[in-house]
Amino acid sequence: MSSTTPSTLPTEGPAGAPESAPGYRPGRTLPLRVEALRQWKRRRTLVMGAILIALPFVLIAAFAIGGTGDGDREGRVTLIDTATTSGANFAATCLFVSAGFLLVVPVALFCGDTVASEASWSSLRYLLAAPVPRSRLLASKLAVALAYSAAAMVLLPLVALAAGTVAYGWGPLQLPTGGSVPAGDALLRIGIATAFVFASQLVTAGLAFWLSTRTDAPLGAVGGAVGLTIVGNVLDAVTALGDWRDFLPAHWQFAWIDALQPQLEWGGMVKGTAISLTYALVLFALAFRGFARKDIVS
Repeated sequence: MSSTTPSTLPTEGPAGAPESAPGYRPGRTLPLRVEALRQWKRRRTLVMGAILIALPFVLIAAFAIGGTGDGDREGRVTLIDTATTSGANFAATCLFVSAGFLLVVPVALFCGDTVASEASWSSLRYLLAAPVPRSRLLASKLAVALAYSAAAMVLLPLVALAAGTVAYGWGPLQLPTGGSVPAGDALLRIGIATAFVFASQLVTAGLAFWLSTRTDAPLGAVGGAVGLTIVGNVLDAVTALGDWRDFLPAHWQFAWIDALQPQLEWGGMVKGTAISLTYALVLFALAFRGFARKDIVS
C-alpha cells in the first residue's frame, strides 16, 4: 500500500485540469518588498540617486562663480534670477532646470529597464515558472518602478531645499512676477509643482514600460522612451500645429509654474494631468495586453 496520502496528490478541477498546489496563492508571489529590494541593489539606482543629489550642489557652485544673471533679453526677471533669494527659490529653480529633460531619465530608466533587463538576463522565464502570474509580475514591477520614479521626483527638490536653505537662508518664495509667498505656503506650492512634474512624466513611464515588454534590450526601451519624449517636445515647438498642440503632453509640462503665481492657478495643471494620465493608461494597458500573449523565450 502506498504511503502517499490523498491530501498530497494533485487534485483536478473542471474538465480534468489540474488545480494549483496546496497553499499556492498567486497574489503572494513576487512581493513588492522583494522587487523593491532587488531594484534598490541595482547599480543604476544608486548612480541615478547620486546624480540627483549632486545637481543642487553643482548649481550652487555655478551661481557662486557666475551669479544668476540680470533677466532675459527683454530685461524680465526669470525664476533663475531669483534662485539665490532663499532656499525655496533655489528648490524651485532646480525643479525648473531639470523638469524638461533630467527628470525624464530616471522615469525612463526605472520603467524601461525593469522587464527588459530580466529578459536580457534570461531570468524572465524562470520568474514565470516560479510560478508568478504574468499580470502579477507586471503589476509588481510597474508599482515599484513608479515608486522609484516618484522618489526621484521628490529627492531633487528636497535636497535642493535643504542645500539652498544652508546656502541662501530660509525665507519666502520671491516670485519673478513680483510679490512673494510666505515660506510655509511656499513648501506647499513646491509640493504641488513636484506632484505635477511626476504626473506629467507618466507618459514617459508608460512609453518605457510598454517598450520594456516588447524588447529584450533595456537600452532600447529606455532610449526609445527618452527619444519619443524628445520628439513630443519638438512637435510642441511647431506652432503651425495650432490647437493640436494642446493634445501633446509636452505642451503642459511646465504648467506647474502656475503654482508659483500670487494666486494659485489649477487650470493648466488639471488639463496636463488629464492628458498625461490618459496616454499613460493606454500605454500601460497595451503593455499588459501584449505581455499576456507574448511567447517568453528568454
